[in-house]
Amino acid sequence: MLRLDAELNKDTISKLKKPLGKLYPHFEDAIEEIKSSEFLISVGDATFNNLTKYELYPDIGIIDNLIQRKNHNHEVIKAENILKAKNPAGTITDDLWETIGQAMKLSGDGNCHVIEVDGEEDLAVLPCILMASDETTILYGQPNEGLVLLKVCDAKDYAQNLIDTFIKE
Repeated sequence: MLRLDAELNKDTISKLKKPLGKLYPHFEDAIEEIKSSEFLISVGDATFNNLTKYELYPDIGIIDNLIQRKNHNHEVIKAENILKAKNPAGTITDDLWETIGQAMKLSGDGNCHVIEVDGEEDLAVLPCILMASDETTILYGQPNEGLVLLKVCDAKDYAQNLIDTFIKE
């Protein structure tokens, strides 16, 4: 398991609060670029909800059924496409890494595979960047700012540098 410590990882936490890709203040402004994505991963309930509202379905969606710490239920998810992972806040567990890998293996079937996280999914962006192909687009919400769209090919080294600062347990 990898963990962030509020005292020891102040610099990393500060970097994670900044968008890792292009920030779109309005979801609608990103739709054309989203539609052109070869492989799409969404992280976060609000992002997943916005995609499905426009009938856009990511290859992999990672959710925790919370939007800004308030309960949220996704009624559009087909039960057979749900994987589960445990991941406490401020961590990236082995279970999350393995479940993301499993979803990537399954994702070639044309369905949307959802990882439902028991805990928090916020840091899942980092293993997704490191595990996905360079052609992958990852979407996630930047709280109270908008949607972040990042191309994996532009973020792998940066993500690895961030991961390297986590405490290994």
